[in-house]
Amino acid sequence: MISFETITLEVADPASAEAFYEALGLAAHVRVRAPGEPAAVSGGSAGSGGFALSLVASQPGNVDALIGAALGAGATTLKPAAKTFWGYGGVVRAPDGTVCKVASSKKKDSAPAAPEFDQIALLLGVADVKASKRFYAGRGLAVAKSFGGKYAEFETSSAVTLALYPRRALAKDTGAAEEGAGSPRLVLAGGGAPFTDPDGFAWESAPVLDAGR
Repeated sequence: MISFETITLEVADPASAEAFYEALGLAAHVRVRAPGEPAAVSGGSAGSGGFALSLVASQPGNVDALIGAALGAGATTLKPAAKTFWGYGGVVRAPDGTVCKVASSKKKDSAPAAPEFDQIALLLGVADVKASKRFYAGRGLAVAKSFGGKYAEFETSSAVTLALYPRRALAKDTGAAEEGAGSPRLVLAGGGAPFTDPDGFAWESAPVLDAGR
């Protein structure tokens, strides 16, 4: 099975980006490098609905604590944290342009708040969820959840989950533009031959890295 142990982003200021992801508790899962280094995966656009990182927390207080840590490390607000019909959450844009969604299915706290999350997902904005789902299933990823052409999520053996959203829906959900500038690179940590998905996310194999760095 393909494993998503880490995500590597190509950014203009690696030092600043590293400090941001460290502050958000993502250093073990998100890595950064300067432009020009070998790209493993390219696709989407910085600050756009092309892709987003989603952090799922256990309660609203943790969402606020995580967003507070992100803003303190230089992020800007795309959507202020608020209650919704599905729970509580907000969206920020990291200094490198990456869109980060922080949410909880709970609407009330049951413990002291802490900047902690329980799950990380890489959300890819795609043109056709059903087609992309079939493509990734053909690469050996087992489908964990599927809601027609609206959403699909795959089983992984790591802390990082891969999920698919319609590109326009992801942009609307995060408050980001559907298209943007820049070309972040993402690393798929695991074996397998290089491939390109239907939306131009061109993956190369990479060795599984120690999450503890």
